[in-house]
Formats: sequence, C-alpha cells, structure tokens
Amino acid sequence: MLKHTILSTILLLATVSAANSGDFSMSFDWGNLKKCTSGNPNTVPNPVFKLKNVPEGTNWIYFRMKDRNVPSYNHGGGWVQYSGKDTISPGAFKYKSPCPPSGSHTYEWTASAKGKKSSFGGTIATAKASRDYP
Repeated sequence: MLKHTILSTILLLATVSAANSGDFSMSFDWGNLKKCTSGNPNTVPNPVFKLKNVPEGTNWIYFRMKDRNVPSYNHGGGWVQYSGKDTISPGAFKYKSPCPPSGSHTYEWTASAKGKKSSFGGTIATAKASRDYP
C-alpha cells in the first residue's frame, strides 16, 4: 500500500511538472530597429514581445538580452509591470541594441516572470527566444 501511494505521488508530480514545463513562452520581433554593424550599440526601445501562458501570480517580468556569440557583453534589459496583456510594446524599457562588428550574431531574450520586482529569487517561470541579427 505504501509503495503504491509513493508511486502514485511520484507519477502525479511528474505529470504536473511535465504539464507546466514549457508553458510560458515568448517571441520577439526586431521591428524597425536601425541597422547597426559597427560594434557600438545604440540605446533603443525594447522590441515587440509576444507572450504566451504567463503564469498566475506574475506581477513583473524582467527582460534581458544576451549575445550568444559574445555572452560577456551586457546589453541590459528592463522591468515591465505585467498587466495581463500578451504583447509588450516598444518603449517599455531601453537596452543596448544588437550591433555585431562583423557578420551575424545570435541574440537571446530571457523573460523572467516574477511575483515581485526583485533581482533575487521569486522567479515563477522563465521563457527564452532567440534570433539572428542582422
């Protein structure tokens, strides 16, 4: 009986975890971003973000961009108070634009859904999306 109860609990947790993993997702579009290939990024408004399945309890989303070819470079990001909308329009925050000095780079945005505006802990879920530029 105890063995059956433990097995049932493990299966239930695995099912809940599988159902919840990957639910929160996002995509983005560079939009009318001015072309930059000098290696000297501009400070620009965020791109358009499309969110799906933002988890319950999310009050803030922290967006951060990383150049996967040069991960040490800090492009920054910003906080957006989440109001239940699936689209985050340009101008919610500013960051350093993509601007590879040669060729194309892959840039990845991470969106961290949070219950409160805090850099330490409190992340409910994370979504990532990447695109090449230019």
